[in-house]
Amino acid sequence: MNDRQRERLLDRVRRPSGAIGAEMPAEITVEGTTVDLTELLFECDRLDGVPASERGRLEDAKAALRRERLERKQRIARGELTYEEGERLVESVRGIDRALAALEGLDEPDVGEQLREKELEDARELQTLIRRRP
Repeated sequence: MNDRQRERLLDRVRRPSGAIGAEMPAEITVEGTTVDLTELLFECDRLDGVPASERGRLEDAKAALRRERLERKQRIARGELTYEEGERLVESVRGIDRALAALEGLDEPDVGEQLREKELEDARELQTLIRRRP
């Protein structure tokens, strides 16, 4: 692979919109540990959030994905592979980005939940103000 091809591949890895529409890997092996992403996402989604008992596992999975993403990006940057191998690595990095986005989204409550929490907070403030009036 020449320098121009390598830079083109790295640009694709850096592009934030690259994960849109990308296939998320079902599982990924990092440093000998296999993380079943599909099971983890399904389990946390089924429970409507991330239970405290699973937070460590979720953080471990995200850290493993970030390490693997960096490792694959560095392999492309070193240029010690063919252009076709680089293409496959770019696609796998996009899948990792997609998986990271899905895992990051598990920690955040959905928009409806955020609105309900805001409405409850506003109602409590209003009650406090009404009680304070003479």
